[in-house]
Amino acid sequence: MDYRNQTLMVEFVFHGLTNHVHHQVVLFLLFLLVYLATLLGNLGMVTLIWVDSQLHTPMYIFLSHLSFVDISSFSVTGPKMMTDIFVEKKVISFFGCAVQFFFCQFVVTECFLLASMAYGWYMAICKPLSYTLIMSQRVCVQLVVGSYAVGLISTMNHTTFAFCLPYCGSNTINHFFCDLLLVLSLVADTQVNKNLLSILAGALGVLSGVIILVSYVYIIIAILKIGSADGRHKVFSTCSSHLTVVSILYGILFFIYVCPSSIFSLDINKAVSLFYKAVSPMLSPLIYSLRNKDVKDSFRRIFEKKKFLISR
Repeated sequence: MDYRNQTLMVEFVFHGLTNHVHHQVVLFLLFLLVYLATLLGNLGMVTLIWVDSQLHTPMYIFLSHLSFVDISSFSVTGPKMMTDIFVEKKVISFFGCAVQFFFCQFVVTECFLLASMAYGWYMAICKPLSYTLIMSQRVCVQLVVGSYAVGLISTMNHTTFAFCLPYCGSNTINHFFCDLLLVLSLVADTQVNKNLLSILAGALGVLSGVIILVSYVYIIIAILKIGSADGRHKVFSTCSSHLTVVSILYGILFFIYVCPSSIFSLDINKAVSLFYKAVSPMLSPLIYSLRNKDVKDSFRRIFEKKKFLISR
């Protein structure tokens, strides 16, 4: 294809979510509340973990980084999405779209952090005597750095390949953020990029998913060997929060990137993406705090300590 006589694209235009005034007000207030809840919840979780020395364990270190990834991902798309609600022409610069895309692709880091947590639960439940030896601080740091490294490599590859293409046609994206597949659809010849996306994202998704699946197979086998029903329930409840978050994330990713686009309309895809971008980061700290005894005990200790210092 000859691009020499065409004007290169410098900005993209979003379709957005709705043009109805009353719906816009409701959506803005709703997104604002969700964004504030996401910030407070995840920042609170990170602060709690780093303030309370009893939470300085591999599981909670992984959790603090999950909260950081959630804050970073939603903060890149959330404010822009809210400001665009009342704007007639929802424009984002070429560089801004690349930045959105870069941080949104850190879902790979999230997947591998969840895989690291699954491996940690496997060691804690199936090999408790070796847990402190194998899941040392050094191994924990290596798993966290490795998760960020894999996410960074994946993101750099996709961002470099996607935004070095000549965007010379339509600049309208029927979404509320820079989704990779929709951005690539603006270029006529993107087969190489789509193949790269399918191979790299598929391999990383399958690898992290297999680690989680195999870990939980061994965990379930170990739980079934416990004699009492109370014992089985107590052990399973320790990792139920993690399993809930994994189910939500992989369910959404499967719906968006694996299910054929011909089955579901783009509006349904938007709704699922909105749940992933806005609601899922808000739910994670709630799930881990409401269903986790250690977190609730930590809240209680800090609250009682502050109460004691105030009463002095």
